[in-house]
This record gives sequence, C-alpha cells and structure tokens, in this order.
Amino acid sequence: MTQRTRKLLGTIVIIVFVMIYGPIAMALAESRIMELPGLLQAVVYAILGFAWVLPVMPVIKWMQRPDADQA
Repeated sequence: MTQRTRKLLGTIVIIVFVMIYGPIAMALAESRIMELPGLLQAVVYAILGFAWVLPVMPVIKWMQRPDADQA
C-alpha cells in the first residue's frame, strides 16, 4: 500500500473516530462533570480534550511509514 493510500485511509479513520469520540466526550461532560468543583472540571475537560490523541497516534505513525520501495 502506498503512503498516499495510507494517508487517505488514515484521514478517514481519524475523522470517523473524532466524530464518534466527540459526542461521547460531550455527553460525559454534560452528565457527570457538571457536578464537580470548578478546578476539577477544568482538569477533566483538559483530559477529555487531549484523550483522543492517544488512540490516533498509531494511525498517524502508520500513515507516515515510507513506501516499501523507498526504504
């Protein structure tokens, strides 16, 4: 598979993942986090804001892998 194809597929996977993760994070924030003290709310919002990066990193690394004929 060429790097160009991997980038296309990886981009689609990332967009779909964020479209699923976003509403789940918002629902969680709306239901549970609103009851927490303000400082703790900020910490949880920051964690939820960056949490999507961890599952996406392997996809990005896969997308950036060079083609077999270039190695």
